[in-house]
Amino acid sequence: METTDLKHAECISILRPIRDALDVLNGKWKLPIIVALTFGEKRFGEISKEVHGITDRMLAKELRDMEVNGLVKRKVYDTYPVKVTYMLTPHSETLNGVIESLRSWGELHRKKILSGDV
Repeated sequence: METTDLKHAECISILRPIRDALDVLNGKWKLPIIVALTFGEKRFGEISKEVHGITDRMLAKELRDMEVNGLVKRKVYDTYPVKVTYMLTPHSETLNGVIESLRSWGELHRKKILSGDV
């Protein structure tokens, strides 16, 4: 195998899992929803209030996608009226390091941009 083939294979092996992660976390709403749920189980309306700018339709879609991908659990209570809550799964907690890294980078980037040092 040539060196360029090895570099290409290595590049693909790095990019594939990154692409997989981005496919699950795509869009601007999933990470804010996860952050909102890190503070505990919440009802739909509570999440909607905490994630500023999201429409109810988009929130419903994102929560369904996140449930399919094992990031969020939907719990339906047998009450009248029916109470539905959402919570993070143990699998979603594996994103804590990613979220903290994004937060740190975002703070650093904001300071850089606001200082005019671009």
